[in-house]
Amino acid sequence: MESAIHTAAPPEAGRSRGSLAEDVCRRIADEIVLGQLAPGTRLDEVTLAARFAVSRTPVREALKQLAIMGLVETRPNRGSVVAALSVEQLNHMFEAIAELEAACARHAALRMSEADRAAMRQHHAEGRAAMQAGDIERYEAANVALHATIIRGCYNPVLIDMATSLRDRVSSFRRTQFRNLERMSESFEEHSVIVEAILAHDVITTYREMRSHLISARSATTRAAPAWGNAPAAAAAPLPPDPLP
Repeated sequence: MESAIHTAAPPEAGRSRGSLAEDVCRRIADEIVLGQLAPGTRLDEVTLAARFAVSRTPVREALKQLAIMGLVETRPNRGSVVAALSVEQLNHMFEAIAELEAACARHAALRMSEADRAAMRQHHAEGRAAMQAGDIERYEAANVALHATIIRGCYNPVLIDMATSLRDRVSSFRRTQFRNLERMSESFEEHSVIVEAILAHDVITTYREMRSHLISARSATTRAAPAWGNAPAAAAAPLPPDPLP
């Protein structure tokens, strides 16, 4: 007679190791950004694995990714600890990504294929639906997809690599801004101007509005995570001269 007792599947059953690592990485990153994990806090693999109900492997991979993002430091014989990222460093990273994404968008306004433009419009429509539903996770996914499409649309592999790398480093801070529903609406309106400018091949407006959008995103992080200080000085500084097409 077959036993009626079944062994419960582990929480991570049916999920890929990469998916688990991404989930753990995201959850730890959010806690760091929101100030729930202070700089210098030791991140023990065993404790984290038990807390997130996963094995140590995805935790180890998540910590490696967090180190690449600059949120975690790995010290010899001491394991991983939350990095002491300063407000000034964060300001500098946002200022840099604002310039890089603005440059990508400017080139994209001239170089995007019709397929790229269709994808951009679709991601923007998804963002509208998510905003109207107040769905933060869905909006954030549409936001990431929209920006990635614009970055790829510049068709400059060096710019794409640089922008994507720095974007990954500030992704947790950019995601946090959408905890404020008002910011979601603001972000969508900013996207609308950028998308319209790209579709019109308006390189000057595209550059200016993308740069302003990223500076606004930096300011918005303070609403959700006050510990990261006031808006960067760059937000109040005049924009550089409009670039030539």
